[in-house]
Formats: sequence, C-alpha cells, structure tokens
Amino acid sequence: MAAKNVSVRFGPAALLGAALIGAAGPALGEVPYLREKVTAGALPAMELRLPDPPGRADFSRTGKATGKYGGKLRMLRGRSKDTRHVVVFGYARLVGYSESYEFVEDLAEKLDIEDSRVFTFTLRRGHRWSDGTPFTSEDFRFYWEDIANNRELSPLGPPRTMLVDGKPPEITYPDARTVRIAWEKPNPFFLPRLAGAAPLFIYRPAHYLRQFHPRYADPEKLAAVVSEASLRNWAALFTRHDRQYRFDNPDMPTLQPWVPTQVPPAKQFIFSRNPYYHRVDPVGNQLPYIDELSVEIVNTSLIPAKTGTGDTDLQARNIRFDNYTFLKQGEAENGYDVRLWPTAKGAHFALYPNMNAVDETWQKLFRDVRFRRALSLAINRREINQVVYFGLAQESGNAPLPGSKLAKPAYTKAWTEFDVARANALLDEMGLERGADGLRRLPDGRPAEIVVETAGESTEQTDVLALIKDSWAMIGIGLFSKPSQREVLRNRIFSGQALMSVWSGFENGVPTANMSPQELAPTDQHQLMWPQWGQFHQTGGKAGSPPDMDLPKKLLALNTAWQAAATAEARETIWHEMLSIYTDQVYSIGVIAGVLQPVVVNRRLRNVPEKATYNWDPGAFFGIYRPDTFWFEKPPE
Repeated sequence: MAAKNVSVRFGPAALLGAALIGAAGPALGEVPYLREKVTAGALPAMELRLPDPPGRADFSRTGKATGKYGGKLRMLRGRSKDTRHVVVFGYARLVGYSESYEFVEDLAEKLDIEDSRVFTFTLRRGHRWSDGTPFTSEDFRFYWEDIANNRELSPLGPPRTMLVDGKPPEITYPDARTVRIAWEKPNPFFLPRLAGAAPLFIYRPAHYLRQFHPRYADPEKLAAVVSEASLRNWAALFTRHDRQYRFDNPDMPTLQPWVPTQVPPAKQFIFSRNPYYHRVDPVGNQLPYIDELSVEIVNTSLIPAKTGTGDTDLQARNIRFDNYTFLKQGEAENGYDVRLWPTAKGAHFALYPNMNAVDETWQKLFRDVRFRRALSLAINRREINQVVYFGLAQESGNAPLPGSKLAKPAYTKAWTEFDVARANALLDEMGLERGADGLRRLPDGRPAEIVVETAGESTEQTDVLALIKDSWAMIGIGLFSKPSQREVLRNRIFSGQALMSVWSGFENGVPTANMSPQELAPTDQHQLMWPQWGQFHQTGGKAGSPPDMDLPKKLLALNTAWQAAATAEARETIWHEMLSIYTDQVYSIGVIAGVLQPVVVNRRLRNVPEKATYNWDPGAFFGIYRPDTFWFEKPPE
C-alpha cells in the first residue's frame, strides 16, 4: 500500500473486480427475519437501509455461491469474554485483508494514500449504525478528541499506532463523509492495525456515548448515573458502555454484521443480524445470510466432545490436531465434515526463556546465548513430530514459514539439529558441572531444574514437554511443567516470576517485507522472552525497563529503520538482518511448526472454504473468508 511521492487509491473497482459479471443466484428480496418489522413500519425497506454504494462481496474470485437467508449458526467458546470473537469473526473493518492478504476497503467506500503518511477516508453515503443513526466523520472526531485525547479515558494518550516518533497526526473532517489523517512521516503500522483481528477502532457511535461524557451530558444526571452504577467516576461508566471489541453491550450500536442481544453473565449469547449492515452479495441481497449466531459458553475441556456430537456448526477454537481422529469418527452420524487447514504461526509450539526473570541466577543463564542454543540442540524434534503429530508437522525453529517470501532454511533450521554432544559441550564451556544425580549445578549450587509454565489448556503441551524432559535429561537439565490459568500465567511472566513458558511462535508466520518486523524486537509486553523490555517500548518508557543487551537494542534500532525505509527492497534487507540475529540468538526456542488445524463444518453450511489458512492475524480466524457470506442449504430448526 505504501508509495513514494505519489497518491495511491484503492476504491470500489479495486475491491470488486468483476464481481457482478456472471453472478449466479436470485435476488431474494426483503430479509424474512426483518419482514415483520418492515411491514409494521418499525424498520425501513432493505433498499433504504443500505448505503450508496453498498459494499459488494466478490464471489468471482472465491468460488462462492449466492445463498439463502435464515438459520442460526452455533459456536462453542470457553469463556464469557469470548463474545469478542464475534467481532473477530464478523470482520467489518474500515480497511480489511482480502484472502490473499491485500488491503481492501470495507466500511470505507474508498481510501486515498499519499506517501504512506496521509490517509483520506471517504465514507459510504447513507451508511448507518445498527440503530439506524448515520455513520459520519463526527464519529471519528468524537473518538479522537473526546476519547483518545481525554486524559481520564486515555491516561497514556492516543494509541501508539497513532503516533509517529511520538507525534500524533493532524486529523481533519472536511465534510460528513471525509476523514483526513496526516502524519509528518510514514506510518506503516496504521493499515495493519485497522485490518487486524483485534482492530484499532478510530471511530465510536458518538450519538450513543455522549450521554456518558461530561462534555455533553448534564452534570447532575451523569453524577446520578455514576452513583447508581456504584462506579468511582464518569470515566469508569463510560468505559463500561464503550465495548466495541468486547461486544457484550446490546445498547451500543455497531457496524458488525451481527448485534449482541444480551449482557453477561450468561451460558449462551445470541447475536442477531444488523438490519443496516453495509454489504450485499453480487446480486444485491443484503448480507449476512445467516440470521443469528449462538455462542454457548462451556468448559474448554468439553468443547472437543461437544463438537464431536454435533453441538456446533463451525468450530476450530479449542479443538486440536490430536482431536482429529475422534472428530472423524463422528462425521457420518452427526452431519459434519472435518477439514484440516494449515496454520500460519512461526511455530506451533515454542519455549520462551524469560530474560527478565527476577531470579538473577536464571536470568544470567537465559541471557547467555550458549545456554539457549544448548536447550534448542537438545530437543528431538523428529521424535516429537512422529509421536505427537504423526510426522505431518514441520521440524523447525520459530521463523517465517516456507510460504513466506522471507523464509530461508538458515532461519528455520538454526540450532534445531538434535545434537546432544554439541549441547553438552556448550554447557561444559559455561562451567555448569554435573552433580552425582546427573543434573548440572547452577553457579549458586542449585540443581539446574527449569519449571516450564503453561496455560493449562492442552494435554498436547504436556505431551511435548514430557518428550523434551527426556532429551534435556541427557544434558543434565531438569524440566517440570506447571499449568495455570492463562491470565495467571501472563501475570507471572510479566512480573518475572515465571522462568520459562510455552506459547506459539510468531503470530504472522507468512510475512512480506512490507509487513512490520516488530515481533523480532522487544516492542510489546506480551513477548514472553523479554516482557519488561517490550513494556518499556510499548509505554514510551513509562513502565518496564529498557533493554540492557546489545543485540536486542540493535533489533529495536533496525525496527525503527524499517519504519523509515522508503522502498520495499530496503525493508526486505532490514527484515533479513533482523531474522538472522533473532534466529541465531534463539530468543525463542521453536520446536514444531505447520501443525494442521481441524475445522469442523456442518454439512449444510455453505461458502466455508474447503482449503484455507487458519490464523489469528492476519486472518482473524474465519474473518477474511467473510462469514457474512456463509449460509445454510437447509436452515436448522
């Protein structure tokens, strides 16, 4: 999307291509689900609810078929907070990814870009929120002036994505349909954040949220509402109602294809179709095809079993490759198909030595590259692949996958050969002597026993760690696994209490040179090998601590250089320099990659791809395949 000294525009023509040429299927007329309200005059007719022009789904490129209205799509989730997955799943974005990971307009009718620093959005004429109120540039102004730059709502100021060299953009609103955002320098992070699985929302339904903001609300009435809600101030009240991503406030208007209908706590959440949703299929039928989504909250451990008995229509969340055989056995009886989609993480399973651990002895060891390399060399990836993944996975470190133009064998294979002798030699060189029990001794005399902490959500992780424990015993390193809840695990890592943890690798294992390399540098607290350094960068020095090692500092400098690079060639050169450092230093110990994800699909559900990639970002799981176009051949009763 970036361009040098020119203006780039991608508008409806770029998005639609030949979408209307050769389109099959009938015009279905008014949505039956809404017909009663339309007839009663409580809702305008479909042609009056749609913007001009509407967003049009392109079936010519995807092989999808024109569908039918109706039905309720059932899904299973393990936590009430996973109502947010409906925003991920719905994937209505100002700008989103196509299935080939190219940027395309969605909520915006068009976007003009100048030199990757000036972004001018044109909104669709007549586009409305789910309650029928116009969606205009005022919703952007309200967000920027009254939320992002309000110290009580945003104590740290605007999101980092909205700052370049610490400076915010100049935002103007020429008219109700135009928003112009201009930085002094290029901002390569802006579009990926807008298109992300958990997007940056740079707009809000101003007409709804003003009632909770002291700039607009009557002070006495607002104070009364705060008191009645037993909250400490108006900002807490505002935040409680401003839930675009959490998606559990039925009163808050949305632009997503489905609208929440109830508040937590609940065992089942129902989301009904947005009558003002902006997209249509190639022949003009308003999307989504499916009337309702049902999200049932169950114990995570029960989700594979309930999936296997046909209690869900589309499920990949909380089912794993080791559930595949069981799920296949229930196909015929329970009316579903199990598809295997490749994943796009840099590693499916990776170990993260915490270089910010509060235990100074372990911290010093983890910061020694010889120790990290020895641990990696002492993992028998071939055995793990055969025993746990039936030989179908890739034995590699945490690096770009073969489908990426940035992939190189030197990155995927760095320090991954199973070589116990070499690993022992590295530990001997470090002076870690063995005791009578066969375990090496730390410099302070303690046995070298590492507690590896997990989120406790998968027996798969336990199985892999058991195999690693056996091979690490050969080099005199003990391993104990400790499961805990996900939030507890993260807090222990952030505080430095956890020595080592298990997680997946790079979120984006198929990057291009024009995608950010920030996962390779300490830029985020959620990077589990250096959370304190990442937090320091993430908060602009307000929390955490700065890196005090030369190569992590260099990775940060290269990441900054990438942001300023003027050409794709320069960005690619920086990517390779960063990948060389990262993989050679083994900051994360990738074990296995390319594990296939079972995707269970009701046999009556149409337009779900047979073959696709299952990934969080970019991809939003099913999001880029546009679930608003999924439909039931025969809607379930």
